[in-house]
Amino acid sequence: MSNSQQSGDRLQPLAYSVKEACKATSLGKTYLYFLIKEGKLEARKIGNRTIIPAASLHALIEGGAA
Repeated sequence: MSNSQQSGDRLQPLAYSVKEACKATSLGKTYLYFLIKEGKLEARKIGNRTIIPAASLHALIEGGAA
């Protein structure tokens, strides 16, 4: 498997909670919700949870969409 799919024996997450996304990016919760509202960051609601697909978070960071 490639490094993008697996790091050691750990699988890469498919999505992040807002709290996890804040830790991963060093961006604040309010700013992440702003990016979601502006359509610059995808989010999905599953029950009461808001999750951010990993691909969307990576695209934001790599593309500088913010």
